[in-house]
Amino acid sequence: MQNSNWVHAEDLRIFQIIDANLDRAREGLRVIEDWSRFGLGDEKYVKRIKNFRQILGKNHLEIYKKSRNSIDDKCKGLTHKEQINRKTPQQIISSNAGRVQEALRVIEEFSRVHNNNLSKIASEIRYEIYTLEIELLSLSKCKNYKKILKENNLYVITDQKENLLEIVEHLLIAGVKIIQHRFKKGTDKDHLKEAIQIKNLCKRYNSLFIINDRVDIALASDADGIHLGQDDLDLNNARKLLGYSKIIGISANNKIDISNAINNGCDYIGIGPVFDTSTKKGKKPLGIDKIKTLTKDLNIPWFAIGGITTKKISILKSHGFKKVALVSQLMNSKDPKRDAMIILKELVHEN
Repeated sequence: MQNSNWVHAEDLRIFQIIDANLDRAREGLRVIEDWSRFGLGDEKYVKRIKNFRQILGKNHLEIYKKSRNSIDDKCKGLTHKEQINRKTPQQIISSNAGRVQEALRVIEEFSRVHNNNLSKIASEIRYEIYTLEIELLSLSKCKNYKKILKENNLYVITDQKENLLEIVEHLLIAGVKIIQHRFKKGTDKDHLKEAIQIKNLCKRYNSLFIINDRVDIALASDADGIHLGQDDLDLNNARKLLGYSKIIGISANNKIDISNAINNGCDYIGIGPVFDTSTKKGKKPLGIDKIKTLTKDLNIPWFAIGGITTKKISILKSHGFKKVALVSQLMNSKDPKRDAMIILKELVHEN
C-alpha cells in the first residue's frame, strides 16, 4: 500500500469508502454467522464465516479507520422501507449476503490502486459468499422440513384417483402436513403435471410434498423430498442428485436396512407393514412387537405403515407408536377431510 500522508482529499474519500464497506461486510457476515450458529447449529459454516470476518478485520487498516470522521456524511441513518419486510430467517440471510457481496465489490473497486492485496481478498470472499448464501438457504429450508416431520404424526400417501387433487386439498384443509405422492400407471408427462399440481397445493397449505421413488420427477416438480424403497435408487446417489435441501425418507423393515438408512443420512424411516394391507399384497406383517424392537433406539422420525385404520390407531398408541402413515383409509374415504381430522385428533390425544 502507498504511504499517503492524507494530503489528497480524494484519497480521504476513498479511505472512508473502504472503511465504511469493511464495517458493512463484517456486520453482514456476523448476522449470517450467528444464524449458522444458533439457527442451524452448523459448526462448519460458523468457522468458515468467522474466518472471512477475521481476514477482513486484519486488513481493516488504521488509515481507513482514521478517515472515518474526516468528511461529513450527510447520508447517515438513511433506511429503506423494504428493511421492515424482512420477517423470516431466509429473508434476513439473503439480505445480509447481498449486503456483504455489495460491500466487497465496493472494496474491490476502490482498493485496487491503494491496496491491491485487499482488492484481491475482497474479490475472493465475494465469490465464496455467492455459494455460501445458496448453501445456507438450502440448509434453512431443510431444517424447516425436518421440523414438520418431527412435529406432525400423520403421513398420507396418495393412490391413483380421478378426483385426487380434490381429495388432497380436503386433507390439507383438515390439517395434514405431509403428503407423499405415489403413482403407478400413466405417462411421465402426466405424472409430472399431477406432481406439480399437488406440490402447489401443499405449498399453499405449508405442507411437505414428497415424491415416491422417482428422483427425476421430484427434481422436475421441485418436491420437498423423495421416499425410497430398498429396491430404488440408493440413498447416497439420491443425495448427490437432490443435494441437502431435500428430505429423503427410506422404507425399511429389518435391523440392517434401518441401520444403513440412518448411517447414510436419511431424514425419516417408514417401517412396516404393521398389519395385513392391500397395498402391499404378499408382504408378511411385521407386527407390533417386532416394530417395537426395531425402533426402540431410533432417534429420527419414523412412521408405522401398513393396514392402519382409525380403529387401530389407539392400539398403536398404547404401544408407544406416535407416527403413522396411511393410504387406503383416507384415499378411499367418502369424507377424507372429516376422517383426517378424526385421525389427527386421535394422534394428539393422550391415552
